[in-house]
Amino acid sequence: MPRSGLALLLVGLFGLALGGCMQSTLAPSSGANLTPRDRQLLAHAPYAQATIPETYRRHIVDYSRKEGPGTILVDTDARYLFYVLPGGKAIRYGVAVGEEALAFAGVATVGRMAEWPDWIPTQEIQARLGPYPSRIRGGPANPLGARALYLYEGNKDTLYRIHGTNQPEYIGQAISSGCIRMINEDVIDLFDRVKLGAAVVVLAPGQSTWMGRPFAGSRS
Repeated sequence: MPRSGLALLLVGLFGLALGGCMQSTLAPSSGANLTPRDRQLLAHAPYAQATIPETYRRHIVDYSRKEGPGTILVDTDARYLFYVLPGGKAIRYGVAVGEEALAFAGVATVGRMAEWPDWIPTQEIQARLGPYPSRIRGGPANPLGARALYLYEGNKDTLYRIHGTNQPEYIGQAISSGCIRMINEDVIDLFDRVKLGAAVVVLAPGQSTWMGRPFAGSRS
């Protein structure tokens, strides 16, 4: 093979290899699924907007665990929430999780779902972090944010939630009182996908199972 042809072949192979290493396409996060109320409230959110690191922004990734489509898995060590899709894929969202001594771990179901929910602080939260009013009305200043998924074990409310946040700067950290926090745009996206009764698997610290890189051409 002429030297010039070999050089072109090597360049082409290098380009393909490099392309394979750069298949980290972010899933689109358009506001198409926002309701008029969402748009109104989020337009005047009374908190500072945070720049979310790319690794904690929404991606489509390969998913090799056994959970079926429609399941939620929370990897507390990696600070990721996975919504399992068909075909060995999942949507991966960045989250904030509970401090280790406060975090929920185990298997639950989505027992209730709410848009812009009110927040009723538990007695434990009142004692540890309060005082708070007995009930805080839903809205962008509310710690539960735009949506909440209430986790149940059987018919019993665990008092743990997957919810939005008015502190997006903490995504990727273990900072909450045990609940799973998402940025409001992501929890709205998740809320629109999840079905009542869906299984939720929350891995305990030390059980991290991060898997899969984002793949090219991904779409949410």
